[in-house]
Amino acid sequence: MSPQSKIFDCRRCGYCCQGETTVSLDVDDLERMAAYLRLPVEEVKKRYLRVNNGVVQMQTVAGHCIFYDSGCTIHEGKPWRCRQWPLHPSMAADPANFETIRNSCPGIKGEVGYEEFRRVLTEVLPLVTPEGKPGRG
Repeated sequence: MSPQSKIFDCRRCGYCCQGETTVSLDVDDLERMAAYLRLPVEEVKKRYLRVNNGVVQMQTVAGHCIFYDSGCTIHEGKPWRCRQWPLHPSMAADPANFETIRNSCPGIKGEVGYEEFRRVLTEVLPLVTPEGKPGRG
């Protein structure tokens, strides 16, 4: 059993895909997404993304990410922040943030309290690079 599976098991419910905002993308995200979609980066930007003051994000449609349709339609090509969620450093740093996210994400195991979640999360986070991206661990 991986340390992550002690505290989180993604249910692919799509709750994290809902809302009027989405995650910001970096160059690696754009390239991975374009490769997955088998489209040039510029075409992906034109069809699916929005760029505002140099910040690139996925478009939203009807209150959810453009790639959400009863699940992530680009799961293998999704951005690193989506891959990481909800195992984010802010969860270990702030008990209130933990409770907020825990109440909205059914994948966080209900029997796990903040201290246990924090302890296990610190085992998982070394797999994240100093830039905050998933490592190749």
